[in-house]
This record gives sequence, C-alpha cells and structure tokens, in this order.
Amino acid sequence: MGGALLLAWPAVYNGYPLLYPDSITYIASGRPVARALLLHKFSEYYGMRSLFYGLGIFPFHWNLSPWPVVGLQALLVAYMLWLVVRSLFERRTAAYYLVLAGLLGVLTSVSWYVSVVLPDVLGPLLYLGIYLLVFARDTLSGTEQWTVALIAWWAAASHITHLAVAAGLCILLLALLVLCSAQMRERTQGIRATALIVLAAVGSQLALHAYLYGKPSLMADPPPAMAARVIADGPGRWYLEKHCGEIHLALCESAEELPDNTDKFLWDPNGIWSTASREGDDRIRKEETTFVVAVVRAYPREELSLAVANFWQQLGAFGLWDLDRNNWVLEAFDTALRKGKSSYLASRQFNDELPLDFFSEIQFWTVVASLVIAGIGASSPLLRRDASGRLQGVAIIILPALTANAFLTGVFSNVEERYQCRVVWTLPLLAGILILDWLDRRREDRRAQTTEQ
Repeated sequence: MGGALLLAWPAVYNGYPLLYPDSITYIASGRPVARALLLHKFSEYYGMRSLFYGLGIFPFHWNLSPWPVVGLQALLVAYMLWLVVRSLFERRTAAYYLVLAGLLGVLTSVSWYVSVVLPDVLGPLLYLGIYLLVFARDTLSGTEQWTVALIAWWAAASHITHLAVAAGLCILLLALLVLCSAQMRERTQGIRATALIVLAAVGSQLALHAYLYGKPSLMADPPPAMAARVIADGPGRWYLEKHCGEIHLALCESAEELPDNTDKFLWDPNGIWSTASREGDDRIRKEETTFVVAVVRAYPREELSLAVANFWQQLGAFGLWDLDRNNWVLEAFDTALRKGKSSYLASRQFNDELPLDFFSEIQFWTVVASLVIAGIGASSPLLRRDASGRLQGVAIIILPALTANAFLTGVFSNVEERYQCRVVWTLPLLAGILILDWLDRRREDRRAQTTEQ
C-alpha cells in the first residue's frame, strides 16, 4: 500500500486523474462490451482501442469516476515491483522496495502513467511478469504465479504493442534456450508459461472480436497507421504522385492534399481518414497492405533509411509533454463520465499548470545516468557473479523490451514521446537494482573480511 501511494502522487497533485484523448475512448468502451457479453445486447461500434483494457477498468469506474482506475494501476505496479525486489534481495527487502518505488515515482514517468487512464503502464508490468515467471519462478508461491500470469495476460491483451513485444521476448527466450541450453534448461517451464500467456492473449482478442463483429481479428477497428506513416515520410506520397494515373486506390482521390504528418492524416476532423470513415468508406484500410508493400518495393532504400531514423528518434523521445491539456477530452467528457467534470476543470492538467518540462528534464538525466550505470554493470564482474541468474534475467528482459518498443512504435506507427515514455522507467529500475546489488555485495565482502580477521 505504501508503494502504491508513492506511485500515485501526480493524480493527487493534479487534483484529478490524468486524462489523455484515448482515455475517454477506453472509459466509454467498457459498458457496451460488458452489455454485449453479459446481456447479449450488441452495439454497432465499440471503438478502435483495445476492448480488453476498457472492459477491465469498467468495474472500477462505472462511468462515474476514474479515481479507482488510478488506484488499481498503482496497486498493480506496486505489487509487481515488490515481487521483483523480493526476488533479488532476501535481506532489507522492504527498505530497498520503498527506496526504489520512491525514487522511480519522483525521477521517472512511472508515477505519471500510473495516474493516467491508459493501458500504457501495463506494458512494463507484462515484461516484469515475464522476468518473474522465467527467471524468478522459484521465488513465487503458486498463487503468486497465477496472479502474475493473470496480470501479464491482461497487459498483453490490452495493447497490440505489448502483445508484439511479448511475442518478441518469447522468440528471444527460445533462442537463448537453444543456444545456451545448459544455463536456460531450468527456465523451460517459465518460457512455456510465457508462450501460453501470449497465445491466450491472441486467442482472447480473436474470440472477442469474432463475437462482437462476426470475424476474428487482433485489432477491433484499426486506423490505417502504416499508410499514414509512409505518406508522411514521403515515399508513399511519391508513389501516389507517380502511379495514380495507372492504379485505382482510394488514396488517389486525395493525392493532391496528402499531409506531411500522420496525426493530420488520421485524426484531423477534416483529414483524409476521418472524412473517409465518417462516410463509411473503408477502402483505404482494405487497400493499406497492398499500398504499403508497393511503396516499400518501389523505394526500399529510402524506406529502410527512414525506418532506422524513426527508430532512433523514438528511442530518444521520452518526455512527458504528451500529457498536457487537450481540449478534445473536455468535449468528450460527458459521453464517458457522468460525474467529476468540475474537478477536472479545476485540475492542474486542464489549466496547463503541470510541471511537465521540469519532470521531463529530471527523467532525461535519470535515464542518461541509468545508461551509464547499466553499461558499467554489464562490463563489470557483477553480472557474472550472479549465481541465480536473476540479475541477468532483469537485463535480458528490460533492454530488449525497450528496444523493441521503440522499433515497433517508431517504425510502424509514429514517433511520439508517450510511446517510449511509458516504458523508459524500466531502465532506471534496472540501474537501481544494479546499485543495490553492488551495495549488498560490498556489505557482504566487508562482513567476510571482518570475520576472517
């Protein structure tokens, strides 16, 4: 409970849970999905966001107040952090846990994403859950194993990026099992459990969408993000300018007004996709794969160069600026929440009084310092002295997850601060663990020297 309080301070300071435009969609989607599942009363549309997150938080807010959602997220993060710290430190566990939770809450984005109604904070919980099930399974009771697996399943089903990163971690773990069989053999059961969680999340998505829409899919109503990406980057626009006289794509109808950024293409009320979806014309989405493949074939070098640049840019974009005020939230507030509008209007977020620049700067230097610490830890004998393999396991999960998240979001979606900001706090977590482990070993060495004397 103490850790949860340390992690939810931005919501308390704000005077209301933080809301992002997507928050309203998630809050609004829970009720119609629950009505379809429990009462068999179907709706024509359930939204384009993850239905599992919206359904999962519905019993906590009931379209009345998002405060219980923040409480739930704070408890989940605090619980998973406790299990991770306990798996690594048998002594001073409570003290180390409170130190880590407090420092992460102040110096990184974790507390901000605990405080915003989004599934973003669940991604790191999924990756930490994979660490616990694979590398620290023996530190968990049977009930804890099932609890971690349930949290990991919900996290994987709540966002397509979380699911994709988890699938990539499964492939990495299987490769390690093949290449380092002697060291990884005892991890087989945990790797199998992780694979089952990923498969369960995939199966759940397919089944729910088949039930609600009549056809299985991993995403309910995805916008044509990849088409927007290649057009905003340039090659997609070049392809249409060159070939629209000989092909019959829906995008050719807008070839003279193509925007140079994805947000304008997808979310501008008068943008290409918004206009097409209002008119019920989904040809752009149906033709997306054909269009994107054709662009990549026509401009392979340019697309590769842009993909690398976007990945690199996303890797270093992790400020908190995306959590500032957004007027659309207020416009849509009444459709999702029946109470609390006056509190939201009085909040620091709505009045642009959150110190986002200050805490973004703090997090930037915290991440820089953490990179240095992680580099020193990787090159020192510290990890090699890790007989249990758990310290290595934390690094094996966190570093690839951070890289994969930047690759998937930067290359296939858009470069946004929020995408990397939601996971970057796991790097300072790794650095903090390395420091505490080093302090522990120094203390043990001094104790051993004193005993010898």
